Amino acid sequence: MIDAVIFDFGGVLVDWNPEYLYRKLISDAQQRRHFLTEICSPDWNYEQDRGRDWAEAIAMKIAEHPQHAPLIRAYRERWPEMCRGMIDDGVALHRGLKAAGIPLYGLTNWSAETFELGSRLFPILNDFRYVAVSGRLKMVKPDPEIYLHLLKKCELVAERCVFLDDSPRNVEAARALGLHGIRFTDGHTASAALRELGLPI
Repeated sequence: MIDAVIFDFGGVLVDWNPEYLYRKLISDAQQRRHFLTEICSPDWNYEQDRGRDWAEAIAMKIAEHPQHAPLIRAYRERWPEMCRGMIDDGVALHRGLKAAGIPLYGLTNWSAETFELGSRLFPILNDFRYVAVSGRLKMVKPDPEIYLHLLKKCELVAERCVFLDDSPRNVEAARALGLHGIRFTDGHTASAALRELGLPI
């Protein structure tokens, strides 16, 4: 029996990608790829998800790459332009599970500052019993601590919870702790996996 479903947000409910902004700012694809992999890289952004202050992160990068200061500042100043919108399949899953009375929780790698923006842009992010936001907690997926935090705070048993995430490593980390991990690729596949676990979706 499943007591709850835990949603990741980016890649499941929200279509977020820095490319959406930087295609407007850096027209050359190779230069844009270099900027987003070597300067404002995923590893750099990951530290904001872990709780590092944005002002500190921006200042550090500008000190390293002063010639790119406007582009670096844009990562935070124009953050909403990285969000294309909601992911329909994920929203449909949320709607169906909620209608069936399944308790829903959130577990997201997201900076505290930009999550405040995101939760205003996308009200669905507020429609959960509890959301574990990595930037607030200063712990991130796939580290076990953030999963265990949610389970303990919400008095959930891992083996009776489903975890939906688009990242394979985050799903594997959840499975290692006993959760039923499902990698989200599309609504049809996710729905089928949820039905196999006995959920009415």
